[in-house]
Amino acid sequence: QVQLVESGGGLVQAGDSLRLSCAASGGASSIPTVAWFRQAPGQEQERQFVAAVRWANSRKYYADSVEGRFTITRDSAKNTVYLQMNSLRPDDTAVYYCAAGSPILSSLRGHSAYPYWGQGTQVTVSS
Repeated sequence: QVQLVESGGGLVQAGDSLRLSCAASGGASSIPTVAWFRQAPGQEQERQFVAAVRWANSRKYYADSVEGRFTITRDSAKNTVYLQMNSLRPDDTAVYYCAAGSPILSSLRGHSAYPYWGQGTQVTVSS
């Protein structure tokens, strides 16, 4: 059974950095795409796309709001995907989720394209 476990969240100040990890097991590494989504306080109905990486060729995709500040990478040997977050801002505060699935390019930024999800990790950025 596919399992995704996130770690690395915490409380930081604006301008600081954090690195989130998503450890995949149970055949998750055979799933083509791993993505990060976030859910901000008061937005329980919506998970916002942050970044994604194609497992086969490492092609990466980013939301406009994080482009240039966040970097998604993968370590195939460890079956782990990372999200390096730099220059954090208070509006980055959210629960960050790792997800895995097989979306086509036009669906890659939609949370419904991913059947597998981790439990989430809290990131809080104070001003």
